[in-house]
Amino acid sequence: MRTSSQEGAHCEGATLRIHHKIKPGAHERYETWLRQIIEAAGRFPGHQGVHILRPPAQGQDYEIAVRFAGEEDARRWRESSERRELMAAIQPELAQDERLEFLSGIDYWFTPPASDARVPVRWKQWLITTAVIWPLTLLVPLLWWPLFQAVPALQTWGLRHGLVAATVVALVVYVVMPPVARLASPWLHRR
Repeated sequence: MRTSSQEGAHCEGATLRIHHKIKPGAHERYETWLRQIIEAAGRFPGHQGVHILRPPAQGQDYEIAVRFAGEEDARRWRESSERRELMAAIQPELAQDERLEFLSGIDYWFTPPASDARVPVRWKQWLITTAVIWPLTLLVPLLWWPLFQAVPALQTWGLRHGLVAATVVALVVYVVMPPVARLASPWLHRR
């Protein structure tokens, strides 16, 4: 398992990136188990969602990213007896041992699936992140504007900004950045 150099920090989110290679014919059992473990992880404090990259037809490799609010929350899930029991239940269906990586902050977006690959240089991460956030900071306030007009209390300084910021961050983390990072991956990882 590769651990981020920022493992002691608690102010950033944390992602457990998991790679499972399943045995041929194990897809149905694995998918059932996947629903169970996602549900179990969702009950843990700080859980922020799961992103799954399923294999193409007849493929065997699953990439799963489990997001938590902080490193302690991620560690609590990773080391839980519930996770250990679920892993023991699926072990016979795995073609190789689980690969698990811990990533903090935004490193997950920019880390390619190959476990030996390096995170891109910071200026490229900055450029892609700015390109994603900039248009959202222009569009999201416009989308909120009718509600701000209808409910004047939402226009309170700080509250208005918080709603806009939370919307931008949610869109970046869950909707926009994953596909953008995949599309930009060849450029990001070129040295």
